[in-house]
Amino acid sequence: MFTIIIILIVVLIVAAIIINAWQQHRAKQEADRRIEISKHRTIIDDTEKVIMASVNMPISERLMGILQSRVLAALKGLNELGAGNATIKQRIIDAEKNILSAESAGPASLNDFSLPDNDKLIIQYIQAVKKLRVLLRSEHSKGKISSKVFAEEDKLLERLQLKVNVETLVKRGRSAMQSDMLGSARQYFEKAITALDNQTQPDEYIVSRSKTLKEWLKTIQDDLKQSNAEDRARKQEEERDELDELFAPKKKW
Repeated sequence: MFTIIIILIVVLIVAAIIINAWQQHRAKQEADRRIEISKHRTIIDDTEKVIMASVNMPISERLMGILQSRVLAALKGLNELGAGNATIKQRIIDAEKNILSAESAGPASLNDFSLPDNDKLIIQYIQAVKKLRVLLRSEHSKGKISSKVFAEEDKLLERLQLKVNVETLVKRGRSAMQSDMLGSARQYFEKAITALDNQTQPDEYIVSRSKTLKEWLKTIQDDLKQSNAEDRARKQEEERDELDELFAPKKKW
C-alpha cells in the first residue's frame, strides 16, 4: 500500500511538471504570437502611411505595387496567425488585385515634379521619400524584389530626394532675394549648387539647375560687391567730413 502511495505521488509530481511545462510552452507560444501580430500590424500601419503620403508624389506604379505587396504579406501573416477577420480577408483580395496591375509597370518620370507650397508639407514630402528608400531597401534585402528593380527605383527616389532638397533651397533663396537678404540668398544657392555638383551622374535637370543657380549667385555676388563698395565710399566720405570739420579754421566772433 505504501509503495502504491509513493508511486501515485511520483506520478502526480511528474504530471504536474509536464502540465506546468506545457502551460509555459503554450504561454510562450501565445506571447510569440502576440509579438508577431504586433509586428505585422506595425508593418501595415507604417507602409499604409507611406502610401498615403506618396499619393501626390511622382513614384512609379511598380513601386506602389512593392508597397502593396508588403502590406499584403503582413495581412496574410495576420490571417495565418488567426488574427484575421472578414475585413482582413477582403483587404487581402483587394491588395492582390492592385498588385497584379502594377507588376508590369516601369519606373516613373520626374518631369511632372511639383514642390508643395507649404513648408510643413515639404517636410512631410522629404520624410516620405526617405521612408520609401528604407522600405525599398528592406524589401530588397528580403529577396522580395530583384537587384535591377531595386537599382532603378532607388535611383529615382535618390533623384527625387535631391530635387526636393534643391528646390526647397531655391525657394528660400528666391524669397531671401525678394526681401533684399542677399547674404542669406547666397548661402541657400551655394548649398544647392554643392548638392548638385556632388552628383556623379548629372542629368538634364542637374546641369540646367546648376547653370541657373550659378548665374543667380554671380548676380548676388556682384550686387554685394557694389553694395560693399558704396558702403566704403560713404564711410570714407563721412570720415572726410569729420576731418574737414575738425581742422577747419575757427571762426572769429
